[in-house]
Amino acid sequence: MRADLLTDAVDGLDEALAVVDGFDQVLVGGLLRPQPAQAGGLAGLADAVAGSPLAGRVAEAAEKTAAGAADEDHFTALAAARTALLGSVHDALVARVEEAVGRPRGEESAAPAAGAEHPVNLLVAARGWLCDLARAGWQGIDHELVGGAAPVVSAMLPEPALRRLTALLDGFAAELAASCPGATLERIPVRRWADLWSRAMLLTLPGADRATAVTEATGRLLPLGVDLHEHATAVQAQVHAVFEPSEGGTPRLVRASVFAPKPDTVVGAGLWQLLRPHMSLLAAVSEGRAMELDSMPVTAEGDLIWDDARATPGEPAEVFTTARVALPTAVSAPVAPVDRHPARIAVPVLLEGYAVEEEEDGIAFRVAGERLAVDAGRVPAAGPLTAEAVASSAACLGLLRWDAGAFLLQPLAIERTVRKKPVAVHAGAWAGGTADKAGVRAEKAATDAVTVLRERAGRLLRK
Repeated sequence: MRADLLTDAVDGLDEALAVVDGFDQVLVGGLLRPQPAQAGGLAGLADAVAGSPLAGRVAEAAEKTAAGAADEDHFTALAAARTALLGSVHDALVARVEEAVGRPRGEESAAPAAGAEHPVNLLVAARGWLCDLARAGWQGIDHELVGGAAPVVSAMLPEPALRRLTALLDGFAAELAASCPGATLERIPVRRWADLWSRAMLLTLPGADRATAVTEATGRLLPLGVDLHEHATAVQAQVHAVFEPSEGGTPRLVRASVFAPKPDTVVGAGLWQLLRPHMSLLAAVSEGRAMELDSMPVTAEGDLIWDDARATPGEPAEVFTTARVALPTAVSAPVAPVDRHPARIAVPVLLEGYAVEEEEDGIAFRVAGERLAVDAGRVPAAGPLTAEAVASSAACLGLLRWDAGAFLLQPLAIERTVRKKPVAVHAGAWAGGTADKAGVRAEKAATDAVTVLRERAGRLLRK
Protein backbone atom coordinates (compact mmCIF):
# COMPACT_ATOMS: atom_id res chain seq x y z
CA MET A 1 0.00 0.00 0.00
CA ARG A 2 1.22 3.49 -0.85
CA ALA A 3 0.78 5.10 2.55
CA ASP A 4 2.11 8.43 1.31
CA LEU A 5 -1.08 8.92 -0.72
CA LEU A 6 -3.11 8.72 2.48
CA THR A 7 -1.27 11.64 4.06
CA ASP A 8 -1.03 13.90 0.99
CA ALA A 9 -3.59 16.71 0.73
CA VAL A 10 -6.60 16.18 -1.52
CA ASP A 11 -7.28 19.14 -3.80
CA GLY A 12 -10.44 21.05 -2.86
CA LEU A 13 -11.18 18.89 0.17
CA ASP A 14 -10.68 21.57 2.83
CA GLU A 15 -12.64 24.12 0.82
CA ALA A 16 -15.63 21.78 0.42
CA LEU A 17 -15.68 20.93 4.12
CA ALA A 18 -15.42 24.61 5.03
CA VAL A 19 -18.57 25.30 2.99
CA VAL A 20 -20.37 22.45 4.75
CA ASP A 21 -19.27 23.79 8.13
CA GLY A 22 -20.54 27.25 7.19
CA PHE A 23 -24.00 25.94 6.35
CA ASP A 24 -24.07 23.74 9.45
CA GLN A 25 -23.55 26.82 11.60
CA VAL A 26 -26.64 28.34 9.98
CA LEU A 27 -28.66 25.35 11.22
CA VAL A 28 -27.48 26.02 14.77
CA GLY A 29 -29.31 29.34 14.89
CA GLY A 30 -32.17 28.23 12.66
CA LEU A 31 -33.51 29.11 9.22
CA LEU A 32 -36.65 31.00 10.28
CA ARG A 33 -35.05 34.44 10.56
CA PRO A 34 -31.33 34.05 9.74
CA GLN A 35 -29.01 36.73 11.05
CA PRO A 36 -26.77 38.64 8.61
CA ALA A 37 -23.80 36.54 9.72
CA GLN A 38 -25.65 33.38 8.62
CA ALA A 39 -26.24 34.69 5.11
CA GLY A 40 -22.59 34.01 4.30
CA GLY A 41 -23.02 30.29 5.02
CA LEU A 42 -26.03 30.12 2.73
CA ALA A 43 -24.31 32.03 -0.06
CA GLY A 44 -21.23 29.83 0.26
CA LEU A 45 -23.33 26.71 -0.24
CA ALA A 46 -24.93 28.19 -3.35
CA ASP A 47 -21.55 29.23 -4.76
CA ALA A 48 -20.10 25.75 -4.17
CA VAL A 49 -22.68 24.10 -6.44
CA ALA A 50 -22.88 26.94 -8.98
CA GLY A 51 -21.45 24.73 -11.73
CA SER A 52 -23.82 21.81 -11.10
CA PRO A 53 -27.44 21.02 -12.10
CA LEU A 54 -28.44 22.16 -8.60
CA ALA A 55 -27.22 25.71 -9.20
CA GLY A 56 -30.51 27.48 -9.93
CA ARG A 57 -32.56 25.83 -7.21
CA VAL A 58 -29.91 26.24 -4.52
CA ALA A 59 -29.26 29.88 -5.42
CA GLU A 60 -32.98 30.61 -5.09
CA ALA A 61 -33.18 28.60 -1.85
CA ALA A 62 -30.23 30.47 -0.33
CA GLU A 63 -31.72 33.83 -1.28
CA LYS A 64 -35.19 33.01 0.05
CA THR A 65 -33.80 31.51 3.26
CA ALA A 66 -31.62 34.53 3.96
CA ALA A 67 -34.73 36.68 3.56
CA GLY A 68 -36.76 34.48 5.93
CA ALA A 69 -39.16 33.48 3.16
CA ALA A 70 -38.12 29.89 2.44
CA ASP A 71 -40.54 26.96 2.11
CA GLU A 72 -40.06 23.18 2.27
CA ASP A 73 -38.81 22.94 -1.32
CA HIS A 74 -36.09 25.49 -0.55
CA PHE A 75 -34.98 23.57 2.53
CA THR A 76 -34.89 20.36 0.47
CA ALA A 77 -32.66 22.06 -2.10
CA LEU A 78 -30.26 23.17 0.65
CA ALA A 79 -30.13 19.63 2.05
CA ALA A 80 -29.45 18.28 -1.45
CA ALA A 81 -26.60 20.74 -2.00
CA ARG A 82 -25.00 19.84 1.33
CA THR A 83 -25.33 16.12 0.54
CA ALA A 84 -23.82 16.64 -2.91
CA LEU A 85 -20.81 18.44 -1.44
CA LEU A 86 -20.15 15.68 1.07
CA GLY A 87 -20.68 13.18 -1.75
CA SER A 88 -17.89 14.87 -3.70
CA VAL A 89 -15.67 14.64 -0.62
CA HIS A 90 -16.51 10.94 -0.34
CA ASP A 91 -15.66 10.32 -4.00
CA ALA A 92 -12.35 12.19 -3.77
CA LEU A 93 -11.32 10.23 -0.68
CA VAL A 94 -12.37 6.89 -2.16
CA ALA A 95 -10.39 7.66 -5.31
CA ARG A 96 -7.34 8.35 -3.14
CA VAL A 97 -7.83 5.08 -1.26
CA GLU A 98 -8.19 3.13 -4.50
CA GLU A 99 -4.95 4.62 -5.74
CA ALA A 100 -3.20 3.81 -2.46
CA VAL A 101 -4.33 0.17 -2.30
CA GLY A 102 -4.49 -0.46 -6.06
CA ARG A 103 -8.02 -1.79 -5.97
CA PRO A 104 -10.65 -0.53 -8.46
CA ARG A 105 -14.36 -0.08 -7.94
CA GLY A 106 -16.99 -2.05 -9.80
CA GLU A 107 -19.18 -0.46 -12.45
CA GLU A 108 -22.16 1.65 -11.44
CA SER A 109 -25.53 -0.05 -11.56
CA ALA A 110 -27.40 1.09 -14.65
CA ALA A 111 -30.99 0.44 -13.61
CA PRO A 112 -32.50 0.96 -10.16
CA ALA A 113 -35.02 -1.57 -8.96
CA ALA A 114 -38.69 -0.67 -9.10
CA GLY A 115 -39.48 -0.41 -5.40
CA ALA A 116 -42.87 -0.02 -3.78
CA GLU A 117 -44.44 3.42 -3.78
CA HIS A 118 -44.28 5.16 -0.41
CA PRO A 119 -47.38 6.77 1.17
CA VAL A 120 -46.92 10.41 0.15
CA ASN A 121 -48.81 11.79 3.14
CA LEU A 122 -46.34 10.21 5.57
CA LEU A 123 -43.38 11.57 3.66
CA VAL A 124 -44.95 15.03 3.69
CA ALA A 125 -45.54 14.79 7.44
CA ALA A 126 -41.95 13.75 8.08
CA ARG A 127 -40.64 16.56 5.89
CA GLY A 128 -42.83 19.06 7.71
CA TRP A 129 -41.36 18.08 11.08
CA LEU A 130 -37.82 18.28 9.73
CA CYS A 131 -38.50 21.74 8.31
CA ASP A 132 -39.85 22.88 11.69
CA LEU A 133 -36.58 21.68 13.22
CA ALA A 134 -34.56 23.64 10.68
CA ARG A 135 -36.57 26.80 11.29
CA ALA A 136 -36.01 26.58 15.06
CA GLY A 137 -32.35 25.56 14.81
CA TRP A 138 -30.54 23.39 17.28
CA GLN A 139 -30.49 26.17 19.85
CA GLY A 140 -34.26 26.49 19.57
CA ILE A 141 -35.34 22.88 20.07
CA ASP A 142 -37.63 22.02 22.98
CA HIS A 143 -39.62 18.96 24.03
CA GLU A 144 -42.80 20.11 22.32
CA LEU A 145 -41.05 20.55 18.97
CA VAL A 146 -39.09 17.31 19.19
CA GLY A 147 -42.18 15.44 20.39
CA GLY A 148 -43.83 16.24 17.08
CA ALA A 149 -41.89 13.34 15.57
CA ALA A 150 -43.69 10.72 17.69
CA PRO A 151 -46.98 10.56 15.76
CA VAL A 152 -45.13 10.63 12.45
CA VAL A 153 -42.90 7.72 13.49
CA SER A 154 -45.89 5.77 14.84
CA ALA A 155 -47.74 6.19 11.55
CA MET A 156 -44.70 5.09 9.54
CA LEU A 157 -43.88 1.97 11.57
CA PRO A 158 -46.37 -0.34 9.78
CA GLU A 159 -44.86 0.57 6.40
CA PRO A 160 -41.90 -1.73 5.58
CA ALA A 161 -40.89 0.49 2.66
CA LEU A 162 -40.34 3.38 5.09
CA ARG A 163 -38.30 1.45 7.63
CA ARG A 164 -35.07 3.22 6.79
CA LEU A 165 -36.53 6.71 7.24
CA THR A 166 -38.53 5.61 10.29
CA ALA A 167 -35.46 4.35 12.12
CA LEU A 168 -33.57 7.52 11.27
CA LEU A 169 -36.34 9.83 12.49
CA ASP A 170 -36.90 7.80 15.65
CA GLY A 171 -33.23 7.82 16.59
CA PHE A 172 -32.76 11.46 15.65
CA ALA A 173 -35.77 12.55 17.72
CA ALA A 174 -34.56 10.54 20.72
CA GLU A 175 -31.14 12.15 20.49
CA LEU A 176 -32.65 15.62 20.28
CA ALA A 177 -35.04 14.92 23.16
CA ALA A 178 -32.11 13.95 25.38
CA SER A 179 -30.53 17.35 24.60
CA CYS A 180 -33.54 19.60 25.21
CA PRO A 181 -33.76 22.49 25.67
CA GLY A 182 -31.27 23.49 23.00
CA ALA A 183 -30.73 26.95 24.49
CA THR A 184 -28.89 25.42 27.47
CA LEU A 185 -26.57 23.13 25.51
CA GLU A 186 -22.89 23.75 26.17
CA ARG A 187 -21.84 21.69 23.17
CA ILE A 188 -23.84 20.95 20.04
CA PRO A 189 -22.88 18.05 17.70
CA VAL A 190 -23.16 20.40 14.75
CA ARG A 191 -21.89 18.12 11.96
CA ARG A 192 -23.74 15.05 13.21
CA TRP A 193 -27.14 16.69 13.55
CA ALA A 194 -26.77 18.40 10.19
CA ASP A 195 -25.88 15.01 8.66
CA LEU A 196 -28.97 13.38 10.15
CA TRP A 197 -31.23 16.27 9.16
CA SER A 198 -30.06 16.51 5.54
CA ARG A 199 -30.16 12.73 5.06
CA ALA A 200 -33.68 12.51 6.47
CA MET A 201 -34.81 15.41 4.27
CA LEU A 202 -33.67 13.60 1.13
CA LEU A 203 -35.26 10.33 2.23
CA THR A 204 -38.64 12.08 2.37
CA LEU A 205 -38.47 12.53 -1.41
CA PRO A 206 -40.37 9.76 -3.25
CA GLY A 207 -37.91 7.27 -4.71
CA ALA A 208 -34.85 8.68 -2.93
CA ASP A 209 -34.15 5.43 -1.09
CA ARG A 210 -35.37 3.09 -3.80
CA ALA A 211 -33.17 0.02 -3.84
CA THR A 212 -30.83 -0.62 -6.71
CA ALA A 213 -31.17 -3.75 -8.79
CA VAL A 214 -30.73 -7.00 -6.88
CA THR A 215 -28.99 -9.97 -8.50
CA GLU A 216 -28.15 -13.44 -7.21
CA ALA A 217 -24.74 -14.57 -6.00
CA THR A 218 -23.61 -18.20 -6.27
CA GLY A 219 -20.11 -19.10 -5.18
CA ARG A 220 -17.75 -19.02 -2.21
CA LEU A 221 -17.84 -16.39 0.51
CA LEU A 222 -14.57 -15.80 2.40
CA PRO A 223 -15.11 -13.78 5.61
CA LEU A 224 -12.57 -11.10 6.53
CA GLY A 225 -13.94 -9.76 9.79
CA VAL A 226 -16.88 -8.36 11.73
CA ASP A 227 -17.64 -4.71 12.39
CA LEU A 228 -19.97 -4.45 15.40
CA HIS A 229 -22.21 -1.39 15.87
CA GLU A 230 -23.83 -1.04 19.28
CA HIS A 231 -26.53 1.33 20.49
CA ALA A 232 -28.43 1.41 23.78
CA THR A 233 -31.44 -0.26 22.17
CA ALA A 234 -30.03 -1.99 19.09
CA VAL A 235 -27.01 -3.88 17.79
CA GLN A 236 -25.78 -4.65 14.28
CA ALA A 237 -22.99 -6.90 13.05
CA GLN A 238 -21.60 -6.28 9.58
CA VAL A 239 -19.41 -9.02 8.11
CA HIS A 240 -16.93 -7.89 5.46
CA ALA A 241 -15.98 -10.64 3.04
CA VAL A 242 -14.62 -11.57 -0.39
CA PHE A 243 -17.05 -13.28 -2.74
CA GLU A 244 -15.70 -15.60 -5.45
CA PRO A 245 -18.32 -16.36 -8.15
CA SER A 246 -18.74 -20.03 -9.01
CA GLU A 247 -18.62 -19.26 -12.74
CA GLY A 248 -15.25 -17.56 -12.32
CA GLY A 249 -14.47 -13.92 -12.85
CA THR A 250 -13.23 -11.16 -10.58
CA PRO A 251 -13.74 -11.59 -6.82
CA ARG A 252 -15.89 -8.91 -5.19
CA LEU A 253 -15.90 -7.19 -1.82
CA VAL A 254 -19.29 -7.68 -0.18
CA ARG A 255 -20.97 -7.14 3.18
CA ALA A 256 -23.60 -9.08 5.11
CA SER A 257 -25.41 -7.43 8.00
CA VAL A 258 -27.66 -8.63 10.80
CA PHE A 259 -29.58 -6.39 13.19
CA ALA A 260 -31.42 -7.01 16.46
CA PRO A 261 -33.08 -4.85 19.11
CA LYS A 262 -31.60 -5.18 22.57
CA PRO A 263 -32.08 -4.09 26.18
CA ASP A 264 -29.45 -1.65 27.41
CA THR A 265 -28.28 -4.16 30.03
CA VAL A 266 -26.99 -6.59 27.40
CA VAL A 267 -23.47 -5.55 26.45
CA GLY A 268 -20.12 -7.08 25.50
CA ALA A 269 -20.09 -10.72 24.42
CA GLY A 270 -23.77 -11.05 25.26
CA LEU A 271 -24.60 -9.17 22.09
CA TRP A 272 -23.78 -12.19 19.96
CA GLN A 273 -26.63 -14.13 21.59
CA LEU A 274 -29.08 -11.68 20.09
CA LEU A 275 -27.56 -11.89 16.61
CA ARG A 276 -26.62 -15.56 16.12
CA PRO A 277 -30.13 -16.92 15.53
CA HIS A 278 -30.49 -14.64 12.51
CA MET A 279 -27.25 -15.34 10.64
CA SER A 280 -25.31 -18.60 10.30
CA LEU A 281 -22.40 -16.62 8.83
CA LEU A 282 -21.39 -15.56 12.36
CA ALA A 283 -20.56 -19.18 13.22
CA ALA A 284 -18.42 -19.43 10.08
CA VAL A 285 -16.51 -16.32 11.15
CA SER A 286 -15.71 -17.87 14.54
CA GLU A 287 -14.76 -21.21 13.05
CA GLY A 288 -12.63 -19.72 10.27
CA ARG A 289 -14.71 -21.25 7.50
CA ALA A 290 -15.93 -20.17 4.09
CA MET A 291 -19.62 -20.24 3.17
CA GLU A 292 -21.06 -21.67 -0.03
CA LEU A 293 -23.79 -19.41 -1.38
CA ASP A 294 -26.57 -20.55 -3.70
CA SER A 295 -28.51 -17.71 -5.38
CA MET A 296 -28.02 -15.34 -2.42
CA PRO A 297 -29.59 -11.93 -3.20
CA VAL A 298 -27.00 -9.15 -3.44
CA THR A 299 -27.41 -5.46 -4.25
CA ALA A 300 -25.28 -3.51 -6.69
CA GLU A 301 -23.62 -1.86 -3.68
CA GLY A 302 -22.30 -5.23 -2.50
CA ASP A 303 -24.77 -5.87 0.34
CA LEU A 304 -25.88 -9.48 0.67
CA ILE A 305 -29.54 -9.83 1.65
CA TRP A 306 -28.76 -12.72 3.93
CA ASP A 307 -30.87 -15.88 3.87
CA ASP A 308 -29.60 -18.87 5.87
CA ALA A 309 -31.48 -21.22 3.54
CA ARG A 310 -29.17 -20.16 0.69
CA ALA A 311 -25.88 -20.68 2.57
CA THR A 312 -24.01 -23.76 3.76
CA PRO A 313 -20.71 -24.05 5.68
CA GLY A 314 -17.69 -24.58 3.46
CA GLU A 315 -14.05 -25.52 3.83
CA PRO A 316 -11.72 -23.92 6.40
CA ALA A 317 -10.62 -20.45 5.24
CA GLU A 318 -8.00 -18.67 7.32
CA VAL A 319 -8.64 -14.94 7.36
CA PHE A 320 -5.06 -13.79 6.80
CA THR A 321 -4.65 -16.22 3.92
CA THR A 322 -7.78 -14.70 2.36
CA ALA A 323 -6.38 -11.22 2.96
CA ARG A 324 -3.06 -12.06 1.32
CA VAL A 325 -4.40 -14.04 -1.65
CA ALA A 326 -7.95 -12.95 -2.48
CA LEU A 327 -8.25 -9.42 -1.10
CA PRO A 328 -5.72 -7.72 -3.41
CA THR A 329 -7.70 -8.69 -6.52
CA ALA A 330 -11.19 -8.11 -5.14
CA VAL A 331 -13.23 -5.30 -6.69
CA SER A 332 -15.04 -2.92 -4.36
CA ALA A 333 -18.68 -2.10 -5.02
CA PRO A 334 -19.94 1.34 -6.06
CA VAL A 335 -21.88 3.44 -3.56
CA ALA A 336 -25.39 4.76 -4.18
CA PRO A 337 -25.55 8.57 -4.50
CA VAL A 338 -27.68 9.04 -1.38
CA ASP A 339 -25.14 7.04 0.67
CA ARG A 340 -21.99 8.89 -0.40
CA HIS A 341 -20.58 10.40 2.77
CA PRO A 342 -17.04 10.36 4.24
CA ALA A 343 -18.30 8.59 7.36
CA ARG A 344 -19.36 5.63 5.22
CA ILE A 345 -15.83 4.87 3.98
CA ALA A 346 -14.70 1.48 5.31
CA VAL A 347 -12.20 -0.22 3.00
CA PRO A 348 -10.71 -3.61 4.03
CA VAL A 349 -6.88 -3.53 3.90
CA LEU A 350 -4.04 -5.72 5.09
CA LEU A 351 -0.95 -4.09 6.58
CA GLU A 352 2.36 -5.84 7.21
CA GLY A 353 5.90 -4.72 7.85
CA TYR A 354 4.93 -1.70 9.91
CA ALA A 355 6.36 -0.33 13.13
CA VAL A 356 4.04 0.25 16.10
CA GLU A 357 4.18 3.65 17.80
CA GLU A 358 2.47 3.96 21.17
CA GLU A 359 1.67 7.54 22.08
CA GLU A 360 -0.40 9.37 24.66
CA ASP A 361 -3.31 9.74 22.27
CA GLY A 362 -3.26 6.08 21.21
CA ILE A 363 -1.56 3.69 18.80
CA ALA A 364 -0.22 4.42 15.32
CA PHE A 365 1.45 2.34 12.63
CA ARG A 366 4.48 3.65 10.77
CA VAL A 367 3.90 2.35 7.23
CA ALA A 368 6.61 3.08 4.64
CA GLY A 369 7.67 6.07 6.68
CA GLU A 370 4.13 7.46 7.00
CA ARG A 371 2.08 7.59 10.19
CA LEU A 372 -1.35 5.93 10.13
CA ALA A 373 -3.45 6.35 13.27
CA VAL A 374 -5.16 3.24 14.68
CA ASP A 375 -8.66 3.67 16.05
CA ALA A 376 -8.51 1.03 18.77
CA GLY A 377 -11.60 2.58 20.34
CA ARG A 378 -13.69 1.01 17.57
CA VAL A 379 -12.60 -2.49 18.57
CA PRO A 380 -15.67 -4.01 20.30
CA ALA A 381 -15.55 -5.36 23.84
CA ALA A 382 -17.46 -8.38 22.51
CA GLY A 383 -14.27 -10.14 21.42
CA PRO A 384 -10.72 -10.99 22.47
CA LEU A 385 -9.01 -8.29 20.40
CA THR A 386 -7.61 -5.50 22.58
CA ALA A 387 -5.47 -2.41 22.12
CA GLU A 388 -2.59 -4.27 23.78
CA ALA A 389 -2.85 -7.07 21.21
CA VAL A 390 -2.87 -4.52 18.38
CA ALA A 391 0.26 -2.89 19.82
CA SER A 392 2.07 -6.26 19.74
CA SER A 393 0.99 -7.18 16.21
CA ALA A 394 3.08 -7.91 13.15
CA ALA A 395 0.18 -7.88 10.67
CA CYS A 396 -3.20 -6.17 10.86
CA LEU A 397 -6.35 -6.63 8.83
CA GLY A 398 -8.64 -3.66 9.26
CA LEU A 399 -11.02 -1.13 7.77
CA LEU A 400 -9.49 2.05 6.40
CA ARG A 401 -11.70 4.94 7.47
CA TRP A 402 -11.62 8.73 7.35
CA ASP A 403 -12.41 10.86 10.36
CA ALA A 404 -11.54 14.35 11.64
CA GLY A 405 -9.56 15.18 8.53
CA ALA A 406 -7.33 12.10 8.38
CA PHE A 407 -7.33 8.43 7.43
CA LEU A 408 -7.21 5.90 10.25
CA LEU A 409 -7.37 2.13 10.64
CA GLN A 410 -10.00 0.17 12.55
CA PRO A 411 -8.53 -3.28 13.39
CA LEU A 412 -10.62 -6.35 12.58
CA ALA A 413 -7.91 -8.93 13.24
CA ILE A 414 -4.22 -9.00 14.03
CA GLU A 415 -1.44 -11.54 13.70
CA ARG A 416 1.38 -11.67 16.26
CA THR A 417 4.19 -14.05 17.10
CA VAL A 418 3.79 -16.27 20.15
CA ARG A 419 6.56 -18.77 20.86
CA LYS A 420 7.91 -18.26 17.35
CA LYS A 421 4.57 -19.08 15.75
CA PRO A 422 2.06 -16.67 14.15
CA VAL A 423 -1.15 -16.42 16.17
CA ALA A 424 -4.24 -14.58 14.93
CA VAL A 425 -6.65 -12.67 17.19
CA HIS A 426 -10.00 -11.63 15.72
CA ALA A 427 -12.45 -8.98 16.92
CA GLY A 428 -15.31 -11.30 15.90
CA ALA A 429 -13.83 -14.50 17.29
CA TRP A 430 -16.75 -14.93 19.72
CA ALA A 431 -19.44 -14.22 17.14
CA GLY A 432 -20.54 -17.83 16.75
CA GLY A 433 -19.67 -19.00 20.27
CA THR A 434 -16.45 -19.55 22.16
CA ALA A 435 -14.63 -21.72 24.66
CA ASP A 436 -12.50 -18.74 25.70
CA LYS A 437 -12.85 -18.29 29.49
CA ALA A 438 -13.41 -14.54 29.29
CA GLY A 439 -15.98 -14.98 26.55
CA VAL A 440 -17.82 -17.72 28.45
CA ARG A 441 -18.03 -15.55 31.57
CA ALA A 442 -19.31 -12.58 29.60
CA GLU A 443 -21.93 -14.68 27.81
CA LYS A 444 -23.14 -16.20 31.09
CA ALA A 445 -23.58 -12.74 32.60
CA ALA A 446 -25.54 -11.66 29.55
CA THR A 447 -27.69 -14.81 29.68
CA ASP A 448 -28.54 -14.11 33.33
CA ALA A 449 -29.49 -10.52 32.48
CA VAL A 450 -31.75 -11.61 29.62
CA THR A 451 -33.40 -14.27 31.81
CA VAL A 452 -34.21 -11.70 34.49
CA LEU A 453 -35.61 -9.29 31.90
CA ARG A 454 -37.82 -11.99 30.38
CA GLU A 455 -39.16 -12.94 33.81
CA ARG A 456 -40.00 -9.31 34.59
CA ALA A 457 -41.62 -8.83 31.19
CA GLY A 458 -43.66 -11.98 31.74
CA ARG A 459 -44.92 -10.73 35.09
CA LEU A 460 -45.91 -7.39 33.55
CA LEU A 461 -47.79 -9.11 30.74
CA ARG A 462 -49.64 -11.40 33.20
CA LYS A 463 -50.82 -8.34 35.11
